[in-house]
Amino acid sequence: MATHPIKLGGVHHAAYRCKDAQQTVDWYERVLGMEYTSAFSEDHVPSTGAYDPYMHVFLDAGNNNILAFFELPHQPEMGRDANTPAWVQHLAFRVESEEALLTAKAHIESLGIDVLGPTHHGIFKSIYFFDPNGHRVELAADIGTDDHYAELKRVAMPMLDEWTQTKKAPRHADWLHEIARAEHANT
Repeated sequence: MATHPIKLGGVHHAAYRCKDAQQTVDWYERVLGMEYTSAFSEDHVPSTGAYDPYMHVFLDAGNNNILAFFELPHQPEMGRDANTPAWVQHLAFRVESEEALLTAKAHIESLGIDVLGPTHHGIFKSIYFFDPNGHRVELAADIGTDDHYAELKRVAMPMLDEWTQTKKAPRHADWLHEIARAEHANT
């Protein structure tokens, strides 16, 4: 790829809406161990000038990856995109190992939260659950090898090209599912 005029330094923060800022901060601290780092609150939106009082809270998910939420008390009750399945839009966080993933699952379930998984994706395993705002949250432990990631990078463009033309799932990376099936057969 030619030199691009924009040089990104990573994700500064990702922001989502919440129903209650205090409840959200408490939940992410208690359930995932995130650190609440800061908040902004104004009556007018800085980028538009519109009157829309808000509380904007920021949590550190590790390695200076910041997750932020807006509570908007004067807006209609928050919902979700009814045209998108609940499993599509989600927040995914990395944990260091499969053992850490299973420890996290036990902790989250001990708090009375329903957890799906672990689900084997070939190069990582994940668990899924919902925060109090209805946002789906994923914890993922990487298990792939350098060769796996290199092969996925090699077939990325052919897969996208095929998808763009056919809107049918390309089979270039079926080996990911074979890895998962083989592990399930051995358990």
